[in-house]
Amino acid sequence: MSSGAQLAEIGTSAEPASVGLAWIAGFFFSFRSCIVMIAVRVFGTEARTGAGVELGLGLLLLGLVCFHSLGAAVRSLGWMSRQSSVRWVVGFLMFSGCSLTWSGTASLANSAAYWCGLAVDVAMVVVLFRSDTTTAVAHSLLKGFIWSTCCLALLAWMMPVQADLRLGDEDYFNTNQIGNLCAFAIFLVQYLMRCGDGRWRFAAVLLPVTMLRSLSKATILAFVLSESVLVIQDRAMSRKTKQLLAVGAVVTVVVFWGLFEAYYDVYTNAGNQAETLTGRTAIWAYVLGAVPDHPWIGHGFDSIWKVVPPFGSGQFEARHAENEVLQQLYAYGVCGVVLLAGLYGSLYRRLRRLPQGSLKTIFNCLLLFIVVRGLVEAESWDLLLPLWAIVVMSMVMERWESVGARPAESAVRRVYRGAGISPGSRNLDLSARSLRG
Repeated sequence: MSSGAQLAEIGTSAEPASVGLAWIAGFFFSFRSCIVMIAVRVFGTEARTGAGVELGLGLLLLGLVCFHSLGAAVRSLGWMSRQSSVRWVVGFLMFSGCSLTWSGTASLANSAAYWCGLAVDVAMVVVLFRSDTTTAVAHSLLKGFIWSTCCLALLAWMMPVQADLRLGDEDYFNTNQIGNLCAFAIFLVQYLMRCGDGRWRFAAVLLPVTMLRSLSKATILAFVLSESVLVIQDRAMSRKTKQLLAVGAVVTVVVFWGLFEAYYDVYTNAGNQAETLTGRTAIWAYVLGAVPDHPWIGHGFDSIWKVVPPFGSGQFEARHAENEVLQQLYAYGVCGVVLLAGLYGSLYRRLRRLPQGSLKTIFNCLLLFIVVRGLVEAESWDLLLPLWAIVVMSMVMERWESVGARPAESAVRRVYRGAGISPGSRNLDLSARSLRG
């Protein structure tokens, strides 16, 4: 195939509508974290109204994606279901949905709505991958998520700080959410930068600084550990770049040192211990004590929030078990632990089969970040690595396996350079397939 034909395929293989919808979906996955806060703090509505708006927007976006996908598809749903990680995601959704029949939730209607939100996320991503090329959908979705997180980071800087000097709104958009969104988006930025898809200097500065300023302790610790491993193992990163990163990290810490000291003083003297690391032990003890009541299938979906008694003198209401394994064990019993191991294990096994390279290292370090943060954090309904993100990672890794990511991407970049075009990563998967064919 000639260079001109290859470039023509690169330019026409992705539909603008699919790319746009994927970008909007990624933007929504991040921005929805502040919808309830905006509804309550800005418009003065009840929290349930904001939650309803969030679910309604998700359903509307899913409808648009399904309408666009009518007709011919790039791949079938049956083919996608053969991906092990996708099967585990579907199994998790089915089991969690069935658990609503025995869940001790405070409101069955609200819990059912939250579960529908999870299902909508997965369905949206699956339909997007069904209707267009893997790289086009994945990269557009990740770009939307990154830009949305940058908007949320700017919003967090403009909001009044909490009493303990941390960013965010304690009730509806807390510091842990801000820190986790920023950290996750940083890994996505690194992935796109390694693929050569876009320039992300603004995001590469704003997101780490915002994550550090959020003072989310568990997130910062997990991020520093995983990024240290990334810098050490990533052979594609030059020594000069590693030195600049180290200097930048030191300068940032020095700039924020006064804030760290002030926060430590507040944390040790005025903090609510139910929300600290030491306070987590009370939550862990309660959860472990309640597990034997329903050891095999758990207490059900959304069975902690407003169900478990408040903790500490401040009457802190736990949203989850403050540990991802304990959260799944409490909610779904032994079956939940098996599902959790299957979900993360399937991704890890896929990663092990990939050739060594920067992209594999980034995903490995992302999983390390999730595991470390999961020691002291969890999500009320989803996993720390969202179900929709597991589907995206599974599809991207499948593409790497099918076309051979490293040699194929290099070949496509040579085609771009030969035509005088800056090499990018959009649709490298189809282009690489044409080169290998």
